[in-house]
Amino acid sequence: MKTVTILPLFLAIAQAARIIQSNDDGWAEKNIRVLNQALNAAGNDVVLSAPAENQSGRSSLDDEPSPREQPCQFNSCPAYSPPIGADPNNPRFEYVNSYPVTSIKNGISNLAPRFFDGQKPELAVTGPNVGSNLDIQVPFSGTVGAAVEAVKQGIPAIAFSGRSGDPISFEDETPLYSQIYADLATNLTTDILEAGTPYLPEGVWLNVNFPDVSDTECNDVSQFRFVLSRINIGLFSDEDVETCGDDRLPMERQVVDAGCFVSVSPGDADDKTTVDAERQAVVLEKLSGLLSCLP
Repeated sequence: MKTVTILPLFLAIAQAARIIQSNDDGWAEKNIRVLNQALNAAGNDVVLSAPAENQSGRSSLDDEPSPREQPCQFNSCPAYSPPIGADPNNPRFEYVNSYPVTSIKNGISNLAPRFFDGQKPELAVTGPNVGSNLDIQVPFSGTVGAAVEAVKQGIPAIAFSGRSGDPISFEDETPLYSQIYADLATNLTTDILEAGTPYLPEGVWLNVNFPDVSDTECNDVSQFRFVLSRINIGLFSDEDVETCGDDRLPMERQVVDAGCFVSVSPGDADDKTTVDAERQAVVLEKLSGLLSCLP
């Protein structure tokens, strides 16, 4: 895939935020590091605490970190490293030799206070996951699990996932999809921050999925549109918030299958399913300047 650098299209945010990052693909994976650069470039104060290696599909598992016997992912730490360690070039990056939930708990309780003057993060951002987290995949995702854990600790959270790519080292050249996902994620994060506190309704996280990126299709940030969606089918649930002339939001897979459309689903931290219409409406209002309808 052609490697390019895309200039971010987001504007400087009016209010920077203290942000904790995590994922389930590992602390040394390219996507999380590119997003870190984009969030910092937008004026935010960011720290990163993620698993020492790929922990995809670990959902909300949580366990005490243990010492490493093998090197970390992509040789990003040596064998026999401690349970938790920092990047020698950036103390704001920490690996945790455990699950995604354990990693973000470390970030919230231990890493963030060291750089945020003892304060908690104001927002949690997980991913972008390598691969989608749509409908039936959502409950099993460690990227989602980390976001939900943050919400349970009183921190609003956004879980980002993208269809394109494979796990690669942060030291590799940046692929087109990785930069586009980072810029899109920063655009949405910026809108949430500019809408003011509380950034999301109580108990709500956002499940955001990006479609495929290629050299010929969906290859520029300006081509993408965000669509409010739902995680589960909802055949027997109450009506959704009314938007785009309908009282049933499109399914996530329907959105990302439609082309250069990004699904944005307000999720309930209690069960990782779609929230009620009242809280959907709050998200709709906050992102009103960003959201579009499917054709």
